[in-house]
Amino acid sequence: MRFDPVGRDEAREMARRELDKQIYQRDKPSWLERAWDRFTDWLGDLFQRAAAPNAQGNGSGWLSVAVIILILAAAIALVAWLMWGRRNPRSRGEALLEDEPSTALDHRDAADAHAAAGRWAEAIRERLRAIARDLEERAVLSPRPGRTADELAAEAGEAVPQLADELRGGVRIFDDVWYGDRPGTSEGYARLKDLDERLREARPKPLEADGLVPVGAAEDAAEGEGGPRW
Repeated sequence: MRFDPVGRDEAREMARRELDKQIYQRDKPSWLERAWDRFTDWLGDLFQRAAAPNAQGNGSGWLSVAVIILILAAAIALVAWLMWGRRNPRSRGEALLEDEPSTALDHRDAADAHAAAGRWAEAIRERLRAIARDLEERAVLSPRPGRTADELAAEAGEAVPQLADELRGGVRIFDDVWYGDRPGTSEGYARLKDLDERLREARPKPLEADGLVPVGAAEDAAEGEGGPRW
């Protein structure tokens, strides 16, 4: 059997096509890994120079020290900025519900409309407002102007202790989006919607009387019979 000779250029092209196959590329580091390796090598070189700032006598060691300090300062600033979203004090000072009259159904309809349009931040806010208004309408919480999201979680958590952790988690989602510059997501909205539904099905513990009469208990109150606030 006779084979035609293969030229040098053709052989080189065949070898290149063979090496381009995926089987030879799977162990090749990604661009992110290569960039990280270069960064760590550069940083290691800086530390070596900083360890002996007077060894070269040209001030490069002290320059390395200054660069390391700047890198550390930038890292600290980044961490502080990321943590600011979780501990932003504004969430403790701004009222969750507005002064205009509204119902829980109004806020749920608004939340669903925002969600349908992909406006997840607005949907999250309206769903948490629906939770707050629903608890007031059912006399689980007393209507109080100026109640903040953190106060809602604390007060509702006492009334529905089995969902206290979920309430804090829902308020944390709201805080991260509205005060921590985090993007709203469909997952975050789904958690608030699920919390709203679970609260509507939950049986709150009786709260201390504060002059409010629960819906549907007016007749009992007129006859002098008390009842728990659900």
